Amino acid sequence: MSDENTTLENAPLEAADAPVKKLFIKTYGCQMNVYDSERMAEAMGGSGYESVDSPEAADMILLNTCHIREKAAEKIYSELGRYKDLKVQNPDLKIGVAGCVAQAEGEEIIRRQPMVDIVVGPQSYHRLPALTAKAIAGEKSVETDFPEEDKFDHMPARPKARRAPVAFLTVQEGCDKFCAFCVVPYTRGAEVSRPVDRILDEARDLVSRGVREITLLGQNVNGYHGLKDGKVWGLAALIRALAKIDDLKRIRFTTSHPNDMDDDLIAAHGDCDKLMPYLHLPVQSGSDPILKAMNRKHTAAQYLALIARIRAVRPDLHLSGDFIVGFPGETDQDFEDTMEIVRAAGFGTAYSFKYSPRPGTPAAEKGDKMVEDSVAHARLHRLQALITEQQVATQEAMVGRELKVLFEKAGRLEGQMIGKSEYLHPVFVTGSVEIGDIRTVRITGTERNSLAGELVD
Repeated sequence: MSDENTTLENAPLEAADAPVKKLFIKTYGCQMNVYDSERMAEAMGGSGYESVDSPEAADMILLNTCHIREKAAEKIYSELGRYKDLKVQNPDLKIGVAGCVAQAEGEEIIRRQPMVDIVVGPQSYHRLPALTAKAIAGEKSVETDFPEEDKFDHMPARPKARRAPVAFLTVQEGCDKFCAFCVVPYTRGAEVSRPVDRILDEARDLVSRGVREITLLGQNVNGYHGLKDGKVWGLAALIRALAKIDDLKRIRFTTSHPNDMDDDLIAAHGDCDKLMPYLHLPVQSGSDPILKAMNRKHTAAQYLALIARIRAVRPDLHLSGDFIVGFPGETDQDFEDTMEIVRAAGFGTAYSFKYSPRPGTPAAEKGDKMVEDSVAHARLHRLQALITEQQVATQEAMVGRELKVLFEKAGRLEGQMIGKSEYLHPVFVTGSVEIGDIRTVRITGTERNSLAGELVD
């Protein structure tokens, strides 16, 4: 064995003595990318890499990209440009681009940024160690096919280290909805659901290492249809099976489509105590003509009726959603209909964006119907003001209530701890609390995006 100060001449280097390499992963976008980055880090760990927090310290840099936001590809090229000096300083540095931008851009990434060694789509992460070996040997790789094998079957077992009390768990990938504005069907592929037993095994393993809350992930998570013993299970059946894991205290899921919110899943919100009263259910617009142009296949009235049904079984539901303003052809009346659905539904949280075209999507071909940018910007400002008003009202209504808070980490102030309520609000307290504890907290105040409280038990 050797280190910087000791050399054993003529001694063979054992695998255990190989120098540890450093891996830096920068993650963009949704929770699924966070989960994917964790699994990529685990896959690379088996090849002798450990994660670091700085690209300057890395032997390999991976950008796990998202194609949802405006000018996503250009932002990645800009980010890659920042690493040119690092590559000059360390010619052995390997750089990879993963995720949805990788899937969409493919070989164009290496053409525009020749310093990139690996381009890998979201269905081929299990091949990263082999692709890295090729890169070390001087061979560039572009893996953007949709392989026949399930990547989860080829991922390494998750390490047994103690975990934070909350975790993501992907149960479904891809989307068959083909919303006119969305690239997901083209970058993530068709809907695929993981088998029930594999999900349950992974969940039990996470819980054995300290996880108390699991968020089930999917591009269209409530479209889950997993197999168990030859039978198809929906998301509600999976949630009920997960709820039987004793030390798993909380279950959430995201992101959903209104058309896949079936009767059993609605019922689960009322009869499954471990399923938290928080639902992210994007509607995108309140205008029926725009919803039709978006290929959403539901109306505003159907969305509101669905929310009413869910609230009938779970009256305290905290509703979250997504909105796009300035979609091609959107009129002033269409936008006012969106404002009206926000007022009618009552969102505790919502995310809103100006429309921006994604190459290859049907909406991108409607350039002649584009809404003037200044108009779209003004509409977005009005919508966000209404959403903020509802969020503030929701948080103020929590003051004086007692909530169950799962504590996740220490705060910046001495003695301060931070956790999440049932409704996903960050909650700050000062007191004797252990990470992973679920404690009753009386809410005493509200900040912009969080609540302050005091321990009751």
